[in-house]
Amino acid sequence: MSSYKDKKVITIGIVSELTGLSERKIRYYEERKLIYPDRSKGGTRKYSFLDVERLLDIANKMEDGMQTFEIRKMEQKQMKKQEVRERMLRGQLNAAFNIRK
Repeated sequence: MSSYKDKKVITIGIVSELTGLSERKIRYYEERKLIYPDRSKGGTRKYSFLDVERLLDIANKMEDGMQTFEIRKMEQKQMKKQEVRERMLRGQLNAAFNIRK
């Protein structure tokens, strides 16, 4: 079951109000592949509460002097680490319960 935080229901105007970021800056972060909103049938961007938190984190990193490519690279490393952790955990569970694929 997904959390309400995952649901992409918030428009860019509301996200702008919540974060203090301009709509232009939010679109820029999307162009730089740092945020991935869904689109409605009419093309309206839709964001989740997790996206709002992510935008605030991105803005803080940018304020600290990081570049968008550095943020993207750091996040890719974190995702790889998470994937490795998940594979290790699956392996441990499979070994513990003698599960074979």
